[in-house]
Amino acid sequence: MKVSEHEKFKSVYWVELDDGTRKLATVNLAPESQVYGEKLVRMNGVEYRMWDPYRSKLAASILKNIKENPIEAGKKVLYLGAASGTTSSHVSDIAGPEGRVYCVEISSRPLRDLLVVCGKRPNMMPILADARQPQSYCPLVKNADVVYQDVAQQDQTEILLANAKAFLRKGGHAMLSLKARSIDVTKEPREIFRNEMEKLEKEMEIVDAKTLDPYEKDHAMIILRK
Repeated sequence: MKVSEHEKFKSVYWVELDDGTRKLATVNLAPESQVYGEKLVRMNGVEYRMWDPYRSKLAASILKNIKENPIEAGKKVLYLGAASGTTSSHVSDIAGPEGRVYCVEISSRPLRDLLVVCGKRPNMMPILADARQPQSYCPLVKNADVVYQDVAQQDQTEILLANAKAFLRKGGHAMLSLKARSIDVTKEPREIFRNEMEKLEKEMEIVDAKTLDPYEKDHAMIILRK
């Protein structure tokens, strides 16, 4: 087994298994702790968490060779739709001890699991709130370097733009995990992606966009700059 830095993205790693296959991984900010049953491996005194692209749209977008991953060490990230902490915990790993991850989740059931994850990670802050109402958590969130959204609602584009306007610093990035079927089940996903991107580019610069199949059907990851 070998571990090497990702050739493009900081604080992301490749774990090469004995059979030659390569898996994404991040350095575990909470050693010996799993979040969703992911495999932990140790090399040279460092513990890595395997990062499953079928469970994480951010991992899927990295494997689909998105141009940028603006989430880096020391960054402040507003994460909308954190659920039980699967992807947001890897964001926590990447942001590191000097970073901050504000985790907004509306449902109390996944929030209970998220609280456990955040309790082991000092850079994560759980927030029970509706992402449609950014004013409700304004006192808790400082200016963000990145707004990451995974909220599968019909108005997901509008939710992202409202939060970017409220919290994202000028020059900061937004990442939208766009789920076509949550917007309209009667239209082709690519048509929906085009329509939503037209809305987005009126407000922000589109850096890149990638569909996430085969990892996530009818999803795209869109990277934007304010």
